[in-house]
Amino acid sequence: MLEPSNNMELPEIPPKKYFTIGEVSKLCDVKPHVLRYWEQEFPQLKPVTRRGNRRYYQHHDIILIRKIRELLYKEGFTISGAVQKLSNDMKGDTDEDYKSYTKAELVKLRKELEQIINILEA
Repeated sequence: MLEPSNNMELPEIPPKKYFTIGEVSKLCDVKPHVLRYWEQEFPQLKPVTRRGNRRYYQHHDIILIRKIRELLYKEGFTISGAVQKLSNDMKGDTDEDYKSYTKAELVKLRKELEQIINILEA
């Protein structure tokens, strides 16, 4: 998703399971009120909430926030454009992607994958 080289100025993400909004604010160089706003605008951003509606972000949330930051601040996307870009990026492969292959090509690919699995299991 986001290459470390794109965020050289941002600190490394420590090996923790959960981060508070203040910690994420410092790690992503974004103010807490902006993070709360982004939660409303980006459906992909859903931190865990605990007692008293306290937000706890995980590692994947921080990577997503950094990607959002890059899209908005460096690449010049609008909020709606960034939402659309992230939605398209996160869709991944669909059945439509494989319809261009013939059945014979898919069978051959499956056999090759089975051979690789056999080699790895040996």
